[in-house]
Amino acid sequence: MPSQLNKKASPLMVIIAFAVVYIVWGSTYFFIQKALAGFPPFILGAFRFLAAGILLLGWCTLKGEKIIDKKSIKHAVIAGILMLGVGNGLVIWVEQSIPSGLVAILVSSAAMWFVVLDKPKWGENLRSKSTIMGLIVGFIGVILLFAEQLSHTLSSNQGSTQIIGIVLLLLAPIGWAAGSLYSKYNSTDTVSVSVTTSWQMLAAGLAFIPGIFLNSEAETFNWQNVSADAWLSVGYLVIFGSIAAFSAYVWLLSVRPATQVSTYAYVNPVVAVLLSVLFTSERVTFIQIIGLVVILASVLLINLAKYRKEKKDKEVAAYSK
Repeated sequence: MPSQLNKKASPLMVIIAFAVVYIVWGSTYFFIQKALAGFPPFILGAFRFLAAGILLLGWCTLKGEKIIDKKSIKHAVIAGILMLGVGNGLVIWVEQSIPSGLVAILVSSAAMWFVVLDKPKWGENLRSKSTIMGLIVGFIGVILLFAEQLSHTLSSNQGSTQIIGIVLLLLAPIGWAAGSLYSKYNSTDTVSVSVTTSWQMLAAGLAFIPGIFLNSEAETFNWQNVSADAWLSVGYLVIFGSIAAFSAYVWLLSVRPATQVSTYAYVNPVVAVLLSVLFTSERVTFIQIIGLVVILASVLLINLAKYRKEKKDKEVAAYSK
């Protein structure tokens, strides 16, 4: 079946989907940390994605959609484990020791990995001066963010734990970008985006289960001790973070260029930092703000060539008529 690459979509639906991904995903960092107050990391990941996957797949079944297609399930499993198991799983683990706002800022490097790993677009992206400049500027921004945190970590009592967390946050965006691109280039018309999303979340949820036993979470966790606040946070993550926002994200990958969709990584930290500053004792330093601004500038450069190319193509198409 042909892959759904950049098919036509309603501009209004695209705007709504971007808004959901930008705002809702930016808030999930805050709610993940709140949920971790009641759930250990692997149980949280397994419960969140299995619940979301079962609910969404059940809804697709009620609507009479085709849900079993071996090829689509295979691709969804691989993409789901990379995006949600590796990418989101590492974020959940790291938020045990690093503030949510800072995690969101550090993960913003994901947009650069979309360019680096998008092999079919290398010829287009790597010939563009604005894309190359964007990568360089973004890398400088990430260095600014990591340098201060690394310096602070080395001088603290929990240095080793947080250094491991920073290293994991270098790997999380790579897994997320790799899974996203795999999903984009292996999507088909055989099943709907909702069904694909369901299988991706179910695969990720199952991938968390071995960690539950390796981390001895099953032995120490008591469901009755989970606070109402933690339950509400998990509910938000399941309904809004997974079903609504992740579905919107997978759909956007099928209708818009990956580099454009990847801009969520630069907007999410702004939302995450605002929530952290407003509702927790977390504070953002001046250097971190500068680093974030630098990274935001990089996404404009990375997408500048894309916007120019689209405009030129439209002008050529209009002229040829």
